[in-house]
Order: sequence, then structure tokens, then C-alpha cells
Amino acid sequence: MQKRNFLKTVAALACVCILSAGSALAADEWTEVRVGVVGDYNAQWDTVNELLAPEKIRVKLVKFSDYATPNRALADKELDLNAFQHKAFLANDIERNGYKITAIGDTFITPLRIYNNKEKIKSIADIKDGDIIAIPSDLTNGGRAIKLLEAAGLVKVDPAKGFVPNKLDITHYNVKIKIREAESGILARLLPDVTAALINGGNAFTAGLNPAEDAIYAENIDPKTNPYVDQLVNVIVSRTEDKDNPVYQKIVKAYQTDAVAKTLLEAYQGAYTPVW
Repeated sequence: MQKRNFLKTVAALACVCILSAGSALAADEWTEVRVGVVGDYNAQWDTVNELLAPEKIRVKLVKFSDYATPNRALADKELDLNAFQHKAFLANDIERNGYKITAIGDTFITPLRIYNNKEKIKSIADIKDGDIIAIPSDLTNGGRAIKLLEAAGLVKVDPAKGFVPNKLDITHYNVKIKIREAESGILARLLPDVTAALINGGNAFTAGLNPAEDAIYAENIDPKTNPYVDQLVNVIVSRTEDKDNPVYQKIVKAYQTDAVAKTLLEAYQGAYTPVW
């Protein structure tokens, strides 16, 4: 009888130990959030993860090579969030594809820049008739590029077309350039074969281009003189149904800190300006 009671006591203690271990394991579990990004400008997310560590929240980056896929992946629940696009791109993608996704936090703004083929030209003034200029092929960044060509004095655009004109909206070529459209991610690779290319900040950084040394013209991001600046702000995006998710809100809060702003300013040589 005593032996039987002893065995019951040992078994009971073992159960308590197992339950206690299980509770400890549960307490140590981390919440992993999959965030879709494009390109290799991701040092700010390391800072975000450092700030989130006390909350046991970890961002896991899922990298894409194009702009078309991350919103679809988010809508299909292959991601929890994404952070690769500005507001104009997001609005256009929602309109075209019916995605139920929503911006939940501003991140940074980066000018679209004209990068020159150094073997062909040194400045905008060197661009001549017949030169090939490569621009993004998607509607919003393509329109943005055409507006930048206008600001650089190369073309004139129908003002009624607003922020997103296309090549057909060019009313006059001050310089008879040839415009080649290509997916944003490959524009830097095309640079040796063209006179210049208009490359987004993230893709330029991924390609090793320095905006201070390798660009000859930049988009105006002064809100006092550019009415479209708000549309150029990059954002963190969730599914609309999850926009109030407390974990996602903590990620936004961690991103919008002085520590992340410092990382953005130092890691990317002034290419990105925090906007929160």
C-alpha cells in the first residue's frame, strides 16, 4: 500500500513538472509576423526587431523581386503585413485588383532619381536626341517618372493627367528622347545599355547605386512645392480585417521611433527620409 501511494505521489509530481515545463515553454513562445519586402534595404527591420524583443514579437522578412506579388500574397494570407510601396501604388493596386488591404502606418519617403550611364553623359544637359531613357513600367511609378522627366525639362505633359500620366500624355519632347519601359527591379541592370534610368530608391540601393554620387536629378519631395508628396509616402500594409491587430500596431509603433529613424538616415546615406 505504501509503495502504491509512493508511486502515485511520484506520478503526480511528474505531471506537475510536465505542466510547469509546458507553461514555461508557452511563456517563452514568440509571435512571428511575416512581412513582405522588395529589395535589400532592410536594416531598419533589424532595429524594429530589437525594439520588439521585450514583447516577444519577431518580424520575419519575406523577400520579393517584383512589385506585383507582395499585395497579392498579403491578400491571400501568405503574409501578415507588407512594407514596400508608396500610397499611390497601393491605391492603384487596390483599384485594379480589389484587394481588401489597408495602410496602417507611414514609414519613409524617397525621391525617384535619374541615374546616368557615366560613359555616355554627366548631366541632364548632356542628354540629346535619340538617347534612350528607361523608366518603370507600372502605372504609378511610370507616371511619376514621366513627371520627373518633365521637371528635368526633357518633355512637356498634359497637365490634366495629374500625377500618373503615361507616354501618350507627353505633348512635346524638348529633347527627342526614346522612353523604354521595364519592370522596376531590372532598371539598374539596364543602365549600361541606355543613357539614363529612373530608378526607385530601394532598387537603386539594392543595385549599389549611391544617390549622392550616381544620380543626376531627383524628384522634389518638398510638400510646399509638390502637391503629390503625400502619395509618395511608403507605408506598412495589412489586410483590412486585421488593421487593428494589436501585434501589428506594436510593429508600427516600434517602426515609428527615433531609433529606426536613425537607422534609416545612417544606413542609406540620405536616400530615405522618415515621415512619421
